[in-house]
Amino acid sequence: MEISGLWKGYSKHYWPNLKLATPVVLAQAGQMLVGLADTLMVGQIGATPLAAVSFANSIFINILVFGIGISYALTPLVGKAFGRGDQESCKYWLRQGVLTNLIIGVLLALFAGGIAFFMPFMGQDQAVVDAAIPYFLLLVLSIVPFQVFAGYKQFAEGLSNTKVAMLITLAGNLVNIALNFVLIYGYLGMPALGLVGAGWGTLLSRVFMAMAFVWVFNRFQYFKQYYHASGPYLSREAFLQLFKLGLPIGLQFVIEVFAFSLGSIMMGWINATSLAAHQIVLSLASITYMMSSGLASATTIKVSIFRGRSEPVNIRDSAFASVHLVVVFMSVMGVLFVVLRQWIPHLFIADQGVISVAAGLMLVAGLFQIFDGVQVVSLGILRGLEDVVVPAIGAGVTYLLVAIPVSYLCAFKLEIGPMGIWIGYLVGLSVTGIFLLSRFRWIYKKRYVQKK
Repeated sequence: MEISGLWKGYSKHYWPNLKLATPVVLAQAGQMLVGLADTLMVGQIGATPLAAVSFANSIFINILVFGIGISYALTPLVGKAFGRGDQESCKYWLRQGVLTNLIIGVLLALFAGGIAFFMPFMGQDQAVVDAAIPYFLLLVLSIVPFQVFAGYKQFAEGLSNTKVAMLITLAGNLVNIALNFVLIYGYLGMPALGLVGAGWGTLLSRVFMAMAFVWVFNRFQYFKQYYHASGPYLSREAFLQLFKLGLPIGLQFVIEVFAFSLGSIMMGWINATSLAAHQIVLSLASITYMMSSGLASATTIKVSIFRGRSEPVNIRDSAFASVHLVVVFMSVMGVLFVVLRQWIPHLFIADQGVISVAAGLMLVAGLFQIFDGVQVVSLGILRGLEDVVVPAIGAGVTYLLVAIPVSYLCAFKLEIGPMGIWIGYLVGLSVTGIFLLSRFRWIYKKRYVQKK
């Protein structure tokens, strides 16, 4: 009976979680497509501009994901207030969240702008550096409107509305692609600006996305009702609370990106063939991760709302429902990675050497899919519980002190080669997934079971 009861509790959350996650997945895919659109379209004008895009984005992505992590702090606070029906607190967090993200955007832009002075000393070809810096500075300016967009996005998601952000993001992608055509290649009487045109396209599309959210919140009563908050226009306490909650999330994102970047560097130590194969498989793994991350965001929303309603059983059941969903999805993806490992790389390249190495890497990637899904959903659960410091420390330890050393040991000391680097990923993600899920079970027991 107990197992039957648990199944009934979990099953009622499967579809709501999946329904809430789908727009988040599409919105996140849209955000990734902005950079992909620049890469694909700039690639048509030459190798040097394409190398400049890669160089600039390899630096910029670390700043961007840190800002995204900061913005994630708003969702559980709004979700908890929304769950308990506290409209005044929702109004308060809208104002404080948007203003805090605006300030964070300005600070990050100033910091990133300073990095441009060091780009000539990073060992790149001078022609690549000269092309990259103007493009990079335009990306830097785009941080400010992007953080404003992120503030509105996370607030809307805290209200369980994930569709608006999806629609605005997809519209922003269309604007970006259209501007790229006009500004990169010089259509509609505009001069051909090349790589700088791609930078302007990204900046203007992100301004559009921020303004679109402002328009939505002023136009539709559902959102407009949250605009007029009482109290201070900008609260120092709210800023510090959002920053304190968002900082570990942002750092965890940066550490994860940095760990995979180190893997790419080590792959380049082996040979160019291994690095090319690594990029192919990493792009595939990023797609499945992105889908799992969408489910994680939906779980953060659900858990925070059930916290606001003081419904611990629904917290548990909703959380484990998402774990079940991600295990099923990533298991299917893992099987596909293994079964199609000889065929999928052909879609990217014709070089048989690269295909052979990529097939081996896909075998390892297929094995860690479940753990990757569990760790990202567990992070989403813990964010909903506002538990962010220990998970960030744990993830940092496992990525930097487990995954990377194991990768180096397997690849170079044990002479396994390229697969050795991905074995390190497998070990690191397995330890992270087990740790984070155990962390949730411990916190749930401490907060809700032992108090009974």
